[in-house]
Amino acid sequence: MKHSSRTVRHAVGAAAVAGALTAVAAAPAAAAPGGPAHTATRTAMEQAVQASGLPGMVATAVDGKGRWSTAVGVADTTTGQPRSARERFRIGSVTKPFVATVLLQLQAEGRLGLDDTVERWLPGLVSGNGNDGSAITLRQLLNHTSGVFDYGDDPGMGASLFTPAFLTLRYDTYSLEQLVRIAVAHPPVFAPGTSHRYSNTNYLLAGLVIERVTGRPWGEEVERRIVRPLGLTGTSAPGTATGLPRPHARGYSTLFGGSATPLDVTELNPSMAGSAGAIVSTTADLTRFLSALMRGRLLPQAELDEMTTPGPHGSGGLGLGAGTLSCGVTVWGHDGGIHGSSTLALTTRDGRHTLALNTNADWFRDKLPLAEAEFCGRPGRAG
Repeated sequence: MKHSSRTVRHAVGAAAVAGALTAVAAAPAAAAPGGPAHTATRTAMEQAVQASGLPGMVATAVDGKGRWSTAVGVADTTTGQPRSARERFRIGSVTKPFVATVLLQLQAEGRLGLDDTVERWLPGLVSGNGNDGSAITLRQLLNHTSGVFDYGDDPGMGASLFTPAFLTLRYDTYSLEQLVRIAVAHPPVFAPGTSHRYSNTNYLLAGLVIERVTGRPWGEEVERRIVRPLGLTGTSAPGTATGLPRPHARGYSTLFGGSATPLDVTELNPSMAGSAGAIVSTTADLTRFLSALMRGRLLPQAELDEMTTPGPHGSGGLGLGAGTLSCGVTVWGHDGGIHGSSTLALTTRDGRHTLALNTNADWFRDKLPLAEAEFCGRPGRAG
């Protein structure tokens, strides 16, 4: 079955999409009214599960009143086991802020510069078919202005990842280099720096740069620099492990249009997503990560300012995007999806109010009412 590039980019893991809240220029953050015991968020979750036919959803929010978690629906459609806010899940492209943070840490340490070229660190990898790594900077990888083709849009990868063939191919192992070579077999979609288009290949290259500079796998650096210092006990970079640590829900997929009914895709080899979308986490850990990031616990002020400065061509920040909600609150974060999982993680710029949520299905698209409910106290549309 043929998939449009839009469908493929929405798929993630191997094709995460940046989501509705990643392209609006930053505005001063307003006070978030919220609601008693986050009742608006809980109501929005229940409505989303019912309206979109989702198995279940979990969320954690942290604000000036403390930490709140909730769960609706089921973790397993066969047994009826309810979802739990303690569950681990695949976060898809919410991996990208972790990877961007590590690159910015390496810049702060003087080990690389964001204006270094890809060719400097990965000589010869981005070449041929009009691709030129010497014309692409690390900054352009992080804000998706490189023009490098998204490997998930390759017809062969699309057939492997987004059709029923996935059910037999989901245990295959891919290296970052292998996925990049699939991407650079295609011409760039535009000249570097001249436009903006989300491409998971950018973050595969970022992961490879981390490995070249540090001599360690990108996931090991994420765990060493972020996971362990923050005590993120439910977060890991799983490598090629096909299962999820317990507790976890079953993950359900319609293969992004390739199946008429949801299929259980809980087990898969996350190397298909790599440094673009492989991390496993919890809603509590994601709120802790974003709050610590915005409060300066992970980056010096100069690098944090770079991360949260909107780039050219509406590209947002570096590994983060921003959107202003109908009540005037500006939130920063990312969304992500991978087979059987869809996640959203958001925070105010001061890190005082954060939200992370997950559904154990990959067909959920309209997360914006949930952000409106938590940060504005009412579901609605972005203003």
